[in-house]
Amino acid sequence: MKVLSIAFVLVTACVVTAHADTLLLEAIESAPTNAASGVARPTRGATMDAVKARFGEPASVKPAVGEPPITRWVYAGYTVYFESDRVIDVVVHR
Repeated sequence: MKVLSIAFVLVTACVVTAHADTLLLEAIESAPTNAASGVARPTRGATMDAVKARFGEPASVKPAVGEPPITRWVYAGYTVYFESDRVIDVVVHR
């Protein structure tokens, strides 16, 4: 009887873990991608002026930090990171 109880607990734990993995994978697959085919956003190397001309004013601008200066512009769906006046990265919000 003890062996059956232990077996039941192990099988239940495996099923719960598999279900959690499935939910995580579904969440990842439904999130906007950071690939080129995802949300339209600025490209690496674009200037601040070019970003502003194409995407408009950001919702907020975080002040430059460090040397070289790194500035963040926050838009509704993503944040643009600049080094001096050039885009170095864009991160899509989840």
